[in-house]
Amino acid sequence: MRLIPRNISQVLKIYFIGIIFFLSYRLLLFFSEFGRMDRNASAIDIFHSFLMGLRFDIVISSYILVLPYIVLTILELIKCNSNVLRAIIFYYIFILFSLSYLVCAIDIPYFSQFFSRFSITAFEWIDSPVFVSKMIIQEPRYWLYLIPLVISIIVFYKLLKNIINKYFNFKRSQNTYAEIIFSFFFIVIIFFGIRGRIEIKSPIRVGTAYFSNNAFLNQLGLNPNFTLIRSYLDSREEGNKRISLMDDHSAILNVQKYLNIKNLNNNFPLLREMHYNNANAVKPNVILIIMESMSAGKMKRHGNNNNLTPFLDSISNEGYYFENAYTSGIHTFNGIFSSLFSYPAIFRQHPMKGSEILKYHGIASVLREKQYSTVYFTTHDGQFDNVEGFLKANDFERVVSKQDYPSAEVKTTLGVPDDYMFRFSIPVLNGLSSKNKPFFAAFMTASDHGPYYIPGYFKPKSSEIKNQIVEYADYSLKKFISLSSKQKWFENTIFVFVADHGAAIDELYDMSLDYNHTPLIFYAPKIIKDKKVFSKIAGQIDIFPSIMGLLQLSYKNNTLGIDLFSEDRPYILFNADDKYGVIDDKWFLIVGKDKSVKLYKYRSKDVYNYASQQSEVVRKMKTYAESNLQAFQYVIRTKKQ
Repeated sequence: MRLIPRNISQVLKIYFIGIIFFLSYRLLLFFSEFGRMDRNASAIDIFHSFLMGLRFDIVISSYILVLPYIVLTILELIKCNSNVLRAIIFYYIFILFSLSYLVCAIDIPYFSQFFSRFSITAFEWIDSPVFVSKMIIQEPRYWLYLIPLVISIIVFYKLLKNIINKYFNFKRSQNTYAEIIFSFFFIVIIFFGIRGRIEIKSPIRVGTAYFSNNAFLNQLGLNPNFTLIRSYLDSREEGNKRISLMDDHSAILNVQKYLNIKNLNNNFPLLREMHYNNANAVKPNVILIIMESMSAGKMKRHGNNNNLTPFLDSISNEGYYFENAYTSGIHTFNGIFSSLFSYPAIFRQHPMKGSEILKYHGIASVLREKQYSTVYFTTHDGQFDNVEGFLKANDFERVVSKQDYPSAEVKTTLGVPDDYMFRFSIPVLNGLSSKNKPFFAAFMTASDHGPYYIPGYFKPKSSEIKNQIVEYADYSLKKFISLSSKQKWFENTIFVFVADHGAAIDELYDMSLDYNHTPLIFYAPKIIKDKKVFSKIAGQIDIFPSIMGLLQLSYKNNTLGIDLFSEDRPYILFNADDKYGVIDDKWFLIVGKDKSVKLYKYRSKDVYNYASQQSEVVRKMKTYAESNLQAFQYVIRTKKQ
């Protein structure tokens, strides 16, 4: 009896050959673009990049081979030889692998031009096929990549022909039961190969390849067939379709007026040079804590009488507190993105999850330029929402996630409890502080989100689990500040607290204000002396510029956020999947994708729709919101972010 059934052994041979050719194209890309690699890259980093490439190559090979394997397995079990099926299987595999090699060949000059792996973006030039054809034909370098393409297709053809012929010409095994068992387990392995990861929360994503801060090595690990297919699938999703609320030019002009941009820059239309003259002698550390679902409506100071957040309430009186701050969206990824990069949410669009990971000039990038260390902490799988890959591509030197914690401390699919993440972070932050340079650390808590888990050592006062978990979340924050206060770096650290989004506590309007109304606290007992409550309208997108204002560090602000300590905004915009809201100190405007318009006096909880009587108010608020959304889409589409 053969140790491995023939249907498995022959498919494994095709896997091996296919992956060898993918490796050869990756090597070709590596050597042709060697100059792009950071000179500080280690041999281990290079090896890691190629190892990551193997994972993506297995994904593509598994997609191609899963159907032929199933057919070959059925033929093996029913003892069938068929010349027709032999031809179909051969040409199916040959054509798909040949097309995948074609994509790999095209990807090399494409990457050289755009520093991005091949994607559906390349087909945007299809409107000018003659121009593009001439450009390719007239560039001799492009023709060079035909040589490895032709060689790989010819060699693959011969090797595949030999494998398929041998399979059909050999006598069938009689050990059917053993074949069934082996074949079942192998199909499971193939599906794991398709998924690319064994973690429950997320399959393999583009961001999985981003293991370091080396932009070239991060992208080298990708397979261009994966990025092409992923970009096509992303483009088909309703949430990722481009908005058309007004023309781009008008939107940019409006936003420049709102932001008081006078020195216009054609390459970066949102750019403002922010100059500060009183930089701190010793740069403070910054810790940003993004709190899961921590609506302002859960706090006593905002009317909640259940005493759920005694700690958060207490520190809101010990620093700078913005009582009219709002998150950008209703999803965690909105909160992470807007807090760190100061751009709004656009309906269902997921800015961190695209097939191409864009580079933003966010807070981590700016502070790294100022010689800060950067780190991000999450409780669960870093690949969920593509967070880890996206942040590493955007100057976070390290992302601490589920894989870094002891497995015994992982309690649910959301990973470790909040207070454990905070306790785990202290030695990490001490290590950064020991480098004699400031650090920026961002935390994303998760406990205030189902499935709820409350450690046995915490005893809540409330009887309802949804209130108990808020108490625990508040306890965890207190624990972190208590631990931090014992560290040398505490006195020179600014802590910022904000929610990723709130919770639908008060559902008076179509968009619950509690879902976006967030506490926004700047807390630094040894730095902030003039404790103050601000009533001005503020947004999650203002956190980054406001931190820079507190630090008094000059920088280039290329975002839609403002420094809340020196600037004011007329409105703040927030977004849901199918509508957006705009708010000022009196009015609350809700505009649906179906063009419905509602205007309320939210301060008095008035549910009467004033839209028809206040058409000028509606016009101004609507123009403000749509200008900001359209301008944001324009800068990311044209890569001027």
